[in-house]
Amino acid sequence: MNLPSKHLEEAVEQLSSLPGIGKKTALRLILNILNRTEEEVEKFSYSFLNMKQNVQNCKICKNVTDFEICSICSNPKRDSSIICIIEDIRDILAIEATQSYNGLYHVLGGIISPMDGIGPKDLNIDSLLSRIDKTQPEEIIFALSATMEGDTTNFYLFKKINQLDIKITTLSRGVSIGAELQYADELTLGRSLLQRQLFNG
Repeated sequence: MNLPSKHLEEAVEQLSSLPGIGKKTALRLILNILNRTEEEVEKFSYSFLNMKQNVQNCKICKNVTDFEICSICSNPKRDSSIICIIEDIRDILAIEATQSYNGLYHVLGGIISPMDGIGPKDLNIDSLLSRIDKTQPEEIIFALSATMEGDTTNFYLFKKINQLDIKITTLSRGVSIGAELQYADELTLGRSLLQRQLFNG
């Protein structure tokens, strides 16, 4: 793509580095930004820098937050005896939208995927095991995507947790095989939570 400005080309290159955004889409968005006032562009760019500098991970569950402890972990009305293990913040948003769950979460930050070079050490698994040992929850829910990688991660965690006296459950298969949790509709996801089953490895 030959553009008449190296600055325009660099901006398009940066934007197209985001997942799901090709060069043509990036160019359309950049041209829109170019037509905005300098004040609007400053506000736009500052929001990203501000986010990067101030957003952090909750010290307890690794959720995204503006504070050391997220609003879910610090809420005394949440059921601290249940921890739901999920992949990332999008899964928390999906589950919270069902209004069917009132426990806590633990964000792994991904799932085990040897093809992508992601192993257990790349995820928030050590902090999860430490948290379980410290808080002794009554139930752990595996709420990872119903994919081969999700099942591999579930099995790995099961082997680590199984020897403890904790109930281990998983979502009922109302969530389709191969489906990512964040794309499940609220009704299906809600029912999958309420009808969760014992996980037996």
